[in-house]
Amino acid sequence: MREIVFDTETTGLSFSGGDRLVEIGCVELINRVPSGRRFHAYFNPERPMPAEAQAVHGLSDAFLADKPLFHVKCGELLDFLEDSPLVAHNASFDFGFLNGELARCGQAAIALDRMVDTLPLARARHPGAKHSLDALCTRYGIDRSARVFRGALLDAELLAQVYVELTGGRQIGLGLVAEAVAVETAIIVEAPRAARPPRPFAPSAEERAAHARFLETITEPLWLG
Repeated sequence: MREIVFDTETTGLSFSGGDRLVEIGCVELINRVPSGRRFHAYFNPERPMPAEAQAVHGLSDAFLADKPLFHVKCGELLDFLEDSPLVAHNASFDFGFLNGELARCGQAAIALDRMVDTLPLARARHPGAKHSLDALCTRYGIDRSARVFRGALLDAELLAQVYVELTGGRQIGLGLVAEAVAVETAIIVEAPRAARPPRPFAPSAEERAAHARFLETITEPLWLG
């Protein structure tokens, strides 16, 4: 099964309010295992970057000035996504921006039935706990030391690990291991051995006489006290 874990960075919180997508990072999973294939791109948002947004992801107007517009990379992105399920954390936010940008390019929206949201998965698995990406990485022992700023590709890579944990992915191979051990155990069966004749344990007459002579050398034996 092929799935794409992705994350976005934006100029703000509302596409309908004029905010734009500035970064997308995608990680391919095959049967819940990273394949090594990724898609990553920055986009010129054609508008100034608010200071509060830059403080979150570190992407400045100067950095984004020479980056392509979304429509330039749109075809390449869609080719990478194919028709796979798309996994994101608080996915409605990312889908809103992605589909908003696609609409500006005259492209069809990505169907919401392809959306897999890890936020409700985390809430169901750990009710009452914190469910941010940072909190989930801490819970599952996932190294996030490189996450100085939020970055779409880094966050997608971290989320891919979290998603595997949330769906029990590390347990997938245990059944196969158990079967292999059972097969190996069944194979190691010793061939039947020929029965040995019983060993004689009764002392001979000579041994009994030697024992009697030894007992006569003992003075004041305890068993006669």
